Amino acid sequence: MKNVIFIAAPASGKGTLSSLLKERCGYNHISTGDLLRNIIKEKSELGLEVEKVISSGKLVNDELMFRIVREYLEKIDKSKPFILDGLPRTLDQAKYLDTLLSELNIDDYKVIYLDIDEETASKRALGRQTCTNCGASYNKFFEDFMSKEEGICDKCGNELISRSDDNEESFKVRFKTFTDNTLPILDYYRNENKVSDIDCSKYTNDEIFDIIVSMVK
Repeated sequence: MKNVIFIAAPASGKGTLSSLLKERCGYNHISTGDLLRNIIKEKSELGLEVEKVISSGKLVNDELMFRIVREYLEKIDKSKPFILDGLPRTLDQAKYLDTLLSELNIDDYKVIYLDIDEETASKRALGRQTCTNCGASYNKFFEDFMSKEEGICDKCGNELISRSDDNEESFKVRFKTFTDNTLPILDYYRNENKVSDIDCSKYTNDEIFDIIVSMVK
């Protein structure tokens, strides 16, 4: 199966789909956030450098981030395909990533664009509710995903809460940032014939999973 690079709008279901690919198809899930946290725990020379940057309140720059990604790609099990989650977020990162993958002789990958309209994505994000006890997920704007009793988990009867960043103002900023900074990457990858589009507004996550599997076989 091909490696996967997700280009995905907020609330498009990328996290769920990554988990399904990992569980059902044996994919390595390379999350840049997880990589940073793990390398800091290792207390290696590179990890200490990352910790110093983050503890100072700065963002890890592209050069340092790609050193970490390179190190990880060089040591993972090459018999398993990987999902790259969190990169690229800008056109410069896409070009940087292309160079890195070429240097590592990795060319068997598919860029999958998880497309979703802003209104649907907004309802998904702003309607999300999670049980404080068992972690079950609900959505107050979609009938099939509502709890039977408002604000109460169907499974264990505990309170449902929303994420602190799931508010309208925050979502609009996140969606605009994605549109402004990330969508131009698609033109770059389309020129390389690497992109497949999925309209996430039309399908369930299980249906999207099946579509992705057919794309990467």
